[in-house]
Amino acid sequence: MTAKRQHAIFAACLCATLVLAESGCNRFARRARQTARPAPVVERPAPAPPPKVDPVQESQRVVENAQILQAQGIEDVALREFERAISINPRITPAYLGIGQIQRRRGNLLEALTAYARAVDIEPGNFEAQYGLGLTSQLLGRIADAIRAYVNALYIRPDDFDANLNLATAYLQFGEPSPALPYAQRAVRLKGDSGPARFNLGAIYSASGDYESAIVEYQQAAELMEISPQLLLNLAEALAFTGRHAEAQNTLEQLILAAPTAAAHERLATSLFRQKKYEEALAAFRRSIAIDETYYPAHNGVGVCLLNRWLLSEKKDVAAKEEAIRALKRSLQLERKQPVVIDLINRYGS
Repeated sequence: MTAKRQHAIFAACLCATLVLAESGCNRFARRARQTARPAPVVERPAPAPPPKVDPVQESQRVVENAQILQAQGIEDVALREFERAISINPRITPAYLGIGQIQRRRGNLLEALTAYARAVDIEPGNFEAQYGLGLTSQLLGRIADAIRAYVNALYIRPDDFDANLNLATAYLQFGEPSPALPYAQRAVRLKGDSGPARFNLGAIYSASGDYESAIVEYQQAAELMEISPQLLLNLAEALAFTGRHAEAQNTLEQLILAAPTAAAHERLATSLFRQKKYEEALAAFRRSIAIDETYYPAHNGVGVCLLNRWLLSEKKDVAAKEEAIRALKRSLQLERKQPVVIDLINRYGS
């Protein structure tokens, strides 16, 4: 083989080797490029947003839970739940009513009043809100406000027993027995077996000057409820105003056995005096003063009894007259607005 031929074969082999090497390198490079290619990004769905909470429904759910707690007597937790309901929905009336009930029961009347007033602002046609506002106002002594709220409550629910009874009482407290009467009568019609309703109607009849009707109601009340000192005192007064002094005396003696107050002894003394039992009357007036020296009607009674003794002695018992004037002056010290007493002192004090 010639040298030229060998050189040609070597060159061809070298070229083939280079081609093969290049081909292999190209395949390796392609594989490398395929291997180094970044992994495809898999798009994940975004997390679903939390479901929207309806504030009205959520506040109602919280209130229902609070009401259950309130019924179970767990009032501290119930109160917090009612307040939480209001933070969710400031116009949820039952939450304010719940707060009002708890605070009124606890004696926190101003807090209760605020809650009921807010409930009325939100829902004027809500009976419980108007009634609660009336009752709390009455307990605070805000009688005009109580009357207004009770009237609104009865516009919504005319035959509610408690609202009729309380409105009648509020009018009586306000010194207005005439507008009180129809509500007191309606309360008795609604619940005729209620002793307090009968008692209240009797007091309104008495304040109106209808003592015979008052006696009937007081006597029925005594059959329907536990007899209280105030009931016996009111009955005795009505009996006295109708001239039934012996019955008034018996009633007052029964009262004194249960509650020997200065007022009871003074009324007994008055009844005895009207029956012309003057010395017994004087003794009863003195017992009244012994119980309460500041009870000025008893001092008046002592003065009148002693003036009567002086007059019956044909004005010879001067000591009785002098003691009578001292008693009347003492009464005037305790209560200045007594024109009749002033007149007696001016007439007989010289």
